[in-house]
Amino acid sequence: MADYIEGKRPIIEALRTDVPIEKVLMADNVRRDGMIDDIVRKAKRAGTPVIKVSRAELDEKSKRGSHQGVIAVASPYAYVGVGDLIRAASEYAEAHDGRALLVVLDHITDAGNLGAIVRSANAVGASGVVIPNKRSARIEASTYKSSAGAISHVLVAQVSNVVQTLERLKKEGFWVCSATEYAHDTVWKTNLKGKIVLVMGNESEGVSKLVQQHSDLLAKLPMEGQVASLNVAQAATACMYEWLRQNS
Repeated sequence: MADYIEGKRPIIEALRTDVPIEKVLMADNVRRDGMIDDIVRKAKRAGTPVIKVSRAELDEKSKRGSHQGVIAVASPYAYVGVGDLIRAASEYAEAHDGRALLVVLDHITDAGNLGAIVRSANAVGASGVVIPNKRSARIEASTYKSSAGAISHVLVAQVSNVVQTLERLKKEGFWVCSATEYAHDTVWKTNLKGKIVLVMGNESEGVSKLVQQHSDLLAKLPMEGQVASLNVAQAATACMYEWLRQNS
């Protein structure tokens, strides 16, 4: 399903960050100003058609009622299969002394967190990210911004069952490590060498008990201050870099 981006500034930002835009719909009676001119200029540079339509058509498509006379239609994100992630990880492992990382997100719901995790996954060389296809944030236009464009370079698979996916990855030679505050050992003392699946949990509930039961390892970040936990994107970044440190 196409993702609609409404309003002048959001569309300018989408075009600036290379969100794949199929077309820009512009009201035939829109008042030209500097921002509209910028949209037309950026769209032309990207080879994106600008199509004049009636304002009534934009009103009908608008979800927020704030299109300002222009709506961009973003292409649906092309998810891959788990098999594609396994192949990518195997190729990476062959070229990097047997190490590879996949990140599984256990029903993370905030799109900003998803984008930030994808950005860090790309930074450490992770081979891909797995998200559930229900009750989870999905890849949308805003993810390109929150990931600083990294989403264009990271494979993401949507799955119907996280536990079944973990079992499949274990059969492919991965060790599954879930990050949870209930772990006995810190991530510093957990062996993350080789082919690892890092599981990060929901913002409020963490990694589910069922997923923990199907994990080989549980690890937590040491907390020295007064706060009980980190934002999931921050925690994921710290854990991913510990994987990279141990394998460097």
